[in-house]
Amino acid sequence: MIFREIGTSGIKVSAICAGCMSFGKASADFHLWTLDEKRTSDLVGKALDCGINFFDTANVYSHGSSEEYLGKALKNSVPRDQVVIATKVFFNEGHLSQKAIRREIEGSLRRLGTDYVDLYIIHRYDHETPPLETLETLHELVKEGKVRALGASAIYGFEFMNLQNLAKAHGLTPFVSMQNHYNLIYREDERELIPVCKQFGVTLTPYSPLAGGHLSRPEWNSDSLRSHTDMTSRQKYDHAKASDLPIIERVQEIAREHDLPMATVALAWLLAKPWVSSPIVGATSASHLEDACKATEFKLTDEERNFLEELYTAHEVVGALPVVLDYE
Repeated sequence: MIFREIGTSGIKVSAICAGCMSFGKASADFHLWTLDEKRTSDLVGKALDCGINFFDTANVYSHGSSEEYLGKALKNSVPRDQVVIATKVFFNEGHLSQKAIRREIEGSLRRLGTDYVDLYIIHRYDHETPPLETLETLHELVKEGKVRALGASAIYGFEFMNLQNLAKAHGLTPFVSMQNHYNLIYREDERELIPVCKQFGVTLTPYSPLAGGHLSRPEWNSDSLRSHTDMTSRQKYDHAKASDLPIIERVQEIAREHDLPMATVALAWLLAKPWVSSPIVGATSASHLEDACKATEFKLTDEERNFLEELYTAHEVVGALPVVLDYE
């Protein structure tokens, strides 16, 4: 396994991150395809065996049970200082207000069974709370030792730049990671957000690196429970199916040439980007993790990268919340 540093934090993480949205109690109002506690524990054990030390969850995944299942699985498997845990805050009452962040970090720590998280991520940009209030509260958590480093997720480039500059101006803890929507069939952040991250020395830990499974199979849909019930994934990708299928066919072509899974090729494309640290792979089986880890050893040629990239066309923005402009 390859290990990379998150920004300038000193935190070393595996080049593959285990995404934990697939852990927790299944429910109709979140996801029906999540893994129960036993299967979560087994998959966490497999991740550790593969050399993965980086686990990403959120306070709202499966209504908190993702954090619970992950915390129990890690506690029974590995010393706390040998793993890196990331969790998030925003999709909760009060979003990123001081009161909300204080409440939510305590809940996350309790569910995870730990007294600190390595990476605390704002899940979206809060258009209601003054950003200085958010930054000061996050900075306090770092000073108190409840959080080691800060990250952001799925926001616009100008929003991220404003936050980083505000933190610098007030001597507050800056963000060192960006968890953004980024894969071979969704590359909109290459326009602004990624250049901003590069300017600030912020590394990417992309979510949905396999586009909800579309980059791991030649067919658009599969027979899996997730494919049939994950409406969030359908909203992200179905509208661009016609333009994306030719790219998926090229992933399949390269995978066949090298006798590799398509997922390995798609992830290798991300890992070849110097600004990418660890794609977040939402595995539900041991084979998913094995295919992902092969990407750390496989190198695409320049010609193959160009072959995969050249058909991409502009997409609608998916991920960041709409910006409400007030001209009054």
